Amino acid sequence: MLYPVYVQVGNAHKAHGGIFPDFPGCFSAADEWTDLPAAIQEAVQAHFHGAPETVPPPTPLEQLASHPDYQGDVWMLVDIDLTRIAAKPVRLNISLPAHRVQQIDAYARAHHLTRSGFLAKAAQQAMHG
Repeated sequence: MLYPVYVQVGNAHKAHGGIFPDFPGCFSAADEWTDLPAAIQEAVQAHFHGAPETVPPPTPLEQLASHPDYQGDVWMLVDIDLTRIAAKPVRLNISLPAHRVQQIDAYARAHHLTRSGFLAKAAQQAMHG
């Protein structure tokens, strides 16, 4: 989805800084213009990491262009991949041996987790160490 990002133009001594009117408190920076889209995606993912809230829709650029807080620099419309932001859970069907399910359930109960919570945590640990 295309989101407006206000870019404070950098120079040889200062990175370009991205401000997100739709995500208060979220910002990004990159030394090169070509690096801004990736830095912006990463900043949005970090901003919404673990947040239960939904991602707001983008504000139309024409509503922001004349805003007094955003004068003197430039706007970019950046395609934010919302599928990479933790959103609503996805139901899936997996098959495991019955004794393994019993072990998972016992462990999850003992650690105040749900089966889904345990499996998600185990998968994250396996992928990220």
